[in-house]
Amino acid sequence: MLLNALSLALRSIHRNMLRSFLTVLGIVIGVSAVITMVTLGNGATQAVQNQIASLGSNLLMVRTGQRLGFGGGGGGAPAFKEADAAAIAAEIGGINAVAPEARTSATVVANGRNWTTSVVGSSNAWFDTNNWRLAAGRRFEEAELQTGAAVCVIGETVRREVFESRNALGELLRVRQFSCEVVGFLAAKGQAAMGNDQDDVVMMPLHTFQRRVAGNLRVSTLLVSMKDGADSASVKASLGQLLRERRKLAPDDEDNFNVLDTKQLAETISSTTRVMTTLLGAVAAVSLLVGGIGIMNIMLVSVTERTREIGLRLAIGALERDVLAQFLIEAVVLAALGGLIGIMLATAASVVLARVMDVPYLFNPSINLFSFLFAAAIGVLFGYFPARRAALMDPIEALRHE
Repeated sequence: MLLNALSLALRSIHRNMLRSFLTVLGIVIGVSAVITMVTLGNGATQAVQNQIASLGSNLLMVRTGQRLGFGGGGGGAPAFKEADAAAIAAEIGGINAVAPEARTSATVVANGRNWTTSVVGSSNAWFDTNNWRLAAGRRFEEAELQTGAAVCVIGETVRREVFESRNALGELLRVRQFSCEVVGFLAAKGQAAMGNDQDDVVMMPLHTFQRRVAGNLRVSTLLVSMKDGADSASVKASLGQLLRERRKLAPDDEDNFNVLDTKQLAETISSTTRVMTTLLGAVAAVSLLVGGIGIMNIMLVSVTERTREIGLRLAIGALERDVLAQFLIEAVVLAALGGLIGIMLATAASVVLARVMDVPYLFNPSINLFSFLFAAAIGVLFGYFPARRAALMDPIEALRHE
């Protein structure tokens, strides 16, 4: 009986192809919108997590200033000292590496080309805290760090813009008023979470930066990398207490520094993105209900048009449940076909838009299956009333219908 009802439903759909397509258009749009929104939202969440993870694993960024955000700059807060980094590494447990960092913008010149980039002064711990790998060359030697030697490691963007395709190891790069020897290349990382190019950087020993670039001993940031499994809350509490002591703050004084936990930042942003994705998916799902109303309207029209057919079936012995099943299956088939078409359109749209937005395409079988089943359920829900109306017809009145 079910196979016969399915065959009748497919023949009815085939006889009215244009009307059937217009009927399921709402379902197609609803399913494709839901899947596309959720897929792109998941891709955006993954992209943010990857970008923040590229800043460093379990990284705490300690900056001068009382708070983050507007009005939370360093202001009159004293800068850190190189000794602060050494004290943190020596006195706080759960620490993997600590790097003092000073940074500024400068124009570099070499190979007859110039480029404005970010110049960083730090120690070899900087490579560890920021998850930097070397594509070629070496890190700094201890003697170079202590004496402030004129050496530097450059990012991929600087290498490409200044040296082009040349092997620049051993070449001289002029930074402002002095020249440093390029001893290494950083492996490319790409864009950071805030859109900054992480590869657009020249890194040199802190003493070299302080003496030849900045002209002072200021350290603007302390980068603290925690060991895997370390309790970040405990580490942050110990870090805050140590820095308050070293910066001679009274018990009633507010902190003149702030600590940013990149792991917590990633979790917060990811949570926010997931909420927005859910809301967008829910809004898109409303169009599925609109599509269901369209199916119900067309099915009511179909029942009216086929009144004599229904009366004939009932007159020759068809049961009410047979007629009910025929029209209900027809509605479900329409909704399911709309769901399948919507899934195919959503997959194509998601792949294209993911490339345009530069986010990873993450196929989610759960949302595809859920959307298809929800579309089929819409067919059942909105197809039942027209099917029930057909099943309850009086055969005699139906045969007399013009």
